[in-house]
Amino acid sequence: MLESGTSLYKLIILFMLGKVTFPLTNAQISDLILSRRYTSYFHLQEVLSEMIDTGLLEIETTNHTTYYRMTDQGKQTLEYFQNEIPPEIRREIANYLVLHSYEMRNESSTLADYFRNSNQDYTVNCMVKEGKQTLIELKFTVPTEEAARTLSENWKKKSQETYAAIMKILM
Repeated sequence: MLESGTSLYKLIILFMLGKVTFPLTNAQISDLILSRRYTSYFHLQEVLSEMIDTGLLEIETTNHTTYYRMTDQGKQTLEYFQNEIPPEIRREIANYLVLHSYEMRNESSTLADYFRNSNQDYTVNCMVKEGKQTLIELKFTVPTEEAARTLSENWKKKSQETYAAIMKILM
């Protein structure tokens, strides 16, 4: 039997991450947890922070977005305690992921950010990842922040089409 609600929230997060093959953002985890009213936003952030501190989760931050992955220790914890999650909650999570997994995967795998470089231009870094593997990474230098922002936004919309075109040209 679980000692506290906090333990249940940790297991819910591990269960979510165990059901997907890609990292989840803070917003994606929060959306499920908060939409089901399992806990409050601030308590969820405390739980996530504690899970990082105790080695159950690892994070990667790209373009001000934090991505969470389960560690081996997190996987072992989930294996051992998974049955402590009520079946109704497991079903809710599974149903949520079925409905939202495509958009969640795209959100987590198509990345674009930009920064001002030493020449006072902007460098735009566009990437598509599958798990920890980078499928394609392109860097562009553009003269204005507006151009950098536009390129970043369009990459998120057209990365699959761009990747396919590049592969066709190079093959």
